[in-house]
Amino acid sequence: ISKTMSYLLRHGGGEKINMRSDGFVPVKSLVRLSHPSMKGINFSALEMIVKKDNKRRFVLSYETRAAGSSGQVESCWIRANQGHSLVKIPMAVHGTSEKAWQSISASGLSKMARNHIHMAQGLGVDGVVSIRNNSRILIYVNVEKALASRIPFYLSQNGVVLSPGNENGIIAPDFFERVE
Repeated sequence: ISKTMSYLLRHGGGEKINMRSDGFVPVKSLVRLSHPSMKGINFSALEMIVKKDNKRRFVLSYETRAAGSSGQVESCWIRANQGHSLVKIPMAVHGTSEKAWQSISASGLSKMARNHIHMAQGLGVDGVVSIRNNSRILIYVNVEKALASRIPFYLSQNGVVLSPGNENGIIAPDFFERVE
C-alpha cells in the first residue's frame, strides 16, 4: 500500500486526484480512489501507514477552518515528502565548479552515486533554494524540453529540484538552456 500511495501522491497515476499546488491531497479523496490497492483503506489505516513509515515518505496536515454557524471543520491532507512530478517547475539551475564543468559540458549532468541530480529553483531570491557560493558556473536546464523527452523532475519538500536524469542518470548538454 505504501508504494501505491507514494506513486499516487507523487505522480497522480492517472487517477482523479485533487492535488493542491503544494502537493497536498485531501485524505478523503485518497481513501475513496478506485485504485485496486486502495480498496478497504480508511483514514485510520492510512494514518497508521504514515506513522509507521520509517523513511518518512509522507506527511499529514490537519487544517481547521471556520464553517458557518456550526463552528469549525477539521480536514486532513496528505502529501509525499519528495518526488512530485506534477508540480510545475519553472526553472532548474545547477551550480558547479570550472573544473567539473569541463566534464559536464561534454557528457552532461550526472547523478553520480546519488539518486538524483540536485538543482535549485533560482538564485536565492524570495526564499528559493540558493546555489552554493563556490559555484562559478551556473547551468540553466530547459525543464520543458527535458520533460518532453521523458526526463522527470521533482520538487522536494525543502524546495530542491531533483531529477534522476535519463535511463543512464544523465541530463545531456542538449537540455542546457544557457550557461553563465
